[in-house]
Amino acid sequence: MFARRNQIVVRIHGFASLALVAACSTTGATFRSGVGDAYPERAPYYAGKTVSVSGRVGFVPITFQRDANGVAQSDPSSTSGSAVAALVADMNAYLDSLGVATRLGAGATPGGTPPDVQFGCIRTTGIDCDERSDDQALGREPNRNMRLAVGRPSSEWTTWTAGEMSRAGVPNALVITLETSDYFIRQRGLRGSKEVELGTGYTVSLPWLTGLDTPVSVLQLTGALMNADGTAARIGAEGMLARQTGLMAGAIGAQRIITEKDVAELRTARRSDLPGQPLVWQVALRNLVAGLTGRTELAMR
Repeated sequence: MFARRNQIVVRIHGFASLALVAACSTTGATFRSGVGDAYPERAPYYAGKTVSVSGRVGFVPITFQRDANGVAQSDPSSTSGSAVAALVADMNAYLDSLGVATRLGAGATPGGTPPDVQFGCIRTTGIDCDERSDDQALGREPNRNMRLAVGRPSSEWTTWTAGEMSRAGVPNALVITLETSDYFIRQRGLRGSKEVELGTGYTVSLPWLTGLDTPVSVLQLTGALMNADGTAARIGAEGMLARQTGLMAGAIGAQRIITEKDVAELRTARRSDLPGQPLVWQVALRNLVAGLTGRTELAMR
C-alpha cells in the first residue's frame, strides 16, 4: 500500500506485538521465570522485587534482538557497519565505563537461549493495542494493555552464565537488549494533545494529527537482573525513540517504523530537559541499570 521510501509498513498480519507465552516448562516460557507478568499502566516500567546491589554485578554484552515485536522484516539492519551495530558498541563501552558491572565471557558468546524480556502492547485481535478487560466493569475509561514479562533462558545459557558469574565473583548478571516494540499513545487536556510515556521521567509529545488508535513504534532497551539459577530477580524497560503514524495511515492499518536513519540520529540525540543535556540513550541505559540493581546514584531523571 505504501512504498518503503515513506517509511510506513502495514502490520495487519501481526496479531500480537508480544505473543502471549504459554505457562509451561519450556525455554522462553514466563512461568516460573522468577518474575510474574506485569501490566504497568504508567512509567517507570519495572517488575519484580526491589533489590539493592551494593557491589559489582556481571553483564552479558548488550545485543540487538530482531523480531521482538513480531515483525522482523520491519527492523533496521544490525549487520556490521550499520547504525544499530554502532549504537550497540557505544552502549557496551559506556556500560563498561560506569564501573558497576563486569563484562562476562571475555568476548565469548554464550550458548543456548538467553532470557527474553518482553515489553509493549498486546494485540490479539488486530492492529490496535488491546484494552484492559476490567476497565468497563470498574466504570473507568478503557486503558491499553502494556505487558512486561520475561521468558526463561535455556539450561545451556544458564550453565554458561553461572560459570562466568562464579569466575568473576559476582552474584547477579545484567542481560540488556536493544529492540523495537509498540507503545500506546495517551491523549491529555481539552485540546487532545498526544504523548507517549517512554520510560523513567521521559514523556514525549506527538503531533496532534498522530493516529490515536494505532500504537507507535519505539526503540527501547529491555533488561533483567539474573540470578545464577537462571531466574530473574527484576525486569524493566526504557524507551528512547518513538515514531508516530499519521491519522490517515493509521486508519488503514499502516504504521511508521524505526529506520536506519532514526537509529543514526539517536546516537547523538540529547535530553534538553536534563542538566548538561546528556545523550538520550545514555540516560535510558543508566536508568535501566539503576532500576534493575537499585543503584540510585546512576539514575538520571
